[in-house]
Amino acid sequence: MVRQRYGQHFLIDSSVACREVAYAGLSKKDVVLEIGPGKGIITRLLAQQAKQVIAIEIDPLLIKGLQPTLPDNVSLLHADACCVDFQTLPRFTKIVSNLPFQISSPITFKFLATSFSKAILIYQKDFAQRLVASPGTKEYSRLTVGVAYKASCRILEEVPRVCFSPQPSIDSCIVELVPFQTPRFFLENEEFFFDVTKHLFTHRRKKIRHTIKAIYGPFEQLPYLEKRVEQLTPAQIGMLSNQLYRMIKN
Repeated sequence: MVRQRYGQHFLIDSSVACREVAYAGLSKKDVVLEIGPGKGIITRLLAQQAKQVIAIEIDPLLIKGLQPTLPDNVSLLHADACCVDFQTLPRFTKIVSNLPFQISSPITFKFLATSFSKAILIYQKDFAQRLVASPGTKEYSRLTVGVAYKASCRILEEVPRVCFSPQPSIDSCIVELVPFQTPRFFLENEEFFFDVTKHLFTHRRKKIRHTIKAIYGPFEQLPYLEKRVEQLTPAQIGMLSNQLYRMIKN
């Protein structure tokens, strides 16, 4: 039974599941985190190749059906993954999931706030395109910038919508996320950077000068004031944020 409030679209194509797991390059040393195991099509493959699988499922009906079918090296947790403190879990090295579409953004940033070596994730195609977008494109967004600061990201393959049940309205993509050992560029203050990025993309068609003046005040010595945020690279937005932060602090 599908429960719409959980955004459930179960992967039903075993060949896609096999390829997703293969992209992770697992060994018997890996502890893998899976969000939304659903009916276990990915979970069982992970269990065959990894030391341990930690699977977090919010739906109690799926928990009831899945628990008796899983091998001993799978720990199945009944919880909302967005509310779980990942620091309380066994230390996982990789993440492999067909993510519930409605939590794609918050769970991605939750992943990037913890430590792991690689994530192989299925996202809806439009979300995946925003993750890897280039400046100047309509897909380029605060999501692009926030993820680019923390990790390298690439689309590995597209997954047709017919590979899921119920069938979603859009195709999906398998995406690889690899966190940087240190962030891609220096920030004076991460929280301030994300705040500035949010405001600039909320008014993406305005020149940066007007948004900065309306939110923070008239800082005329900043770079890029005559540009729009969609024209800047993530590193340039970081530079702008750093200079603005120093001016406000002083």
